[in-house]
Amino acid sequence: MELVIKTVERTLLVVIGIATVFATGQEIYTLIIMKKVELADLLLLFIYTEVLGMVGVFYRSRRIPITLPLFIAMTALSRMIILQGKGSSPENLIYESGAILLLALACLIIRQKSI
Repeated sequence: MELVIKTVERTLLVVIGIATVFATGQEIYTLIIMKKVELADLLLLFIYTEVLGMVGVFYRSRRIPITLPLFIAMTALSRMIILQGKGSSPENLIYESGAILLLALACLIIRQKSI
């Protein structure tokens, strides 16, 4: 049973890696066609890079540090704030920025505990 789980896990990580590379290619193609790069686009490419990095770290160490998904979540929330623009309600901005702050504090606490 353990072998099946490890095989499925590795297969899914390969699929995630391939899908991430494909999505990155699509995004870069779109940027070239549109001839315009915005901050939200750069943050999306950064998220893709972090996902690939997380897959790479897993293959090197056989574990994923908890801070990597937290960084991805912070970047995704930042991108969401940027995409919503000025039309978003102030309450949502406070909630989203509060969530980023909580994630940053969690990263800080985790790093302090691991030292």
